[in-house]
Amino acid sequence: MVDKITTHWQGDLTFESDNPSGKSVIMDTNIEGQSERFGLSPKAMMLSSLAGCSALDVISILNKMNEEIDDFKIEVSGELTDEHPKYYHSVELEYHFYGAHLNKKKCQRAVDLSVEKYCGVMEMFRQFAKIKTKVIYHIATIRNT
Repeated sequence: MVDKITTHWQGDLTFESDNPSGKSVIMDTNIEGQSERFGLSPKAMMLSSLAGCSALDVISILNKMNEEIDDFKIEVSGELTDEHPKYYHSVELEYHFYGAHLNKKKCQRAVDLSVEKYCGVMEMFRQFAKIKTKVIYHIATIRNT
């Protein structure tokens, strides 16, 4: 399978990039003397891609396990090298699960399967970055008022 995208200059340092899904994204960077931004940073989008890939896996796996959660998010932080070309040499993913009756074993299994087997973006990151993961459970309690 071959994916093809086109990235088109919009002026200054702003670009529009399409996607095989038919959607597009605006990208730019900090421009000295300009406070307004129009798009997303290409490097930070890599972190979003990593989170998105793994999140799709985790939710899909939990659905197959018939495991219900109230909410879920992934927070990703990446540390860039000091020298050019700057790239993420270390990345940490925090998987946050929310619910009153979380099955920690199933949640952990879903994360492990994504990290170790299914997430292709994770595998790409492994080629150049040290990856750490952490799972955090937010158990909701029902209050009697």
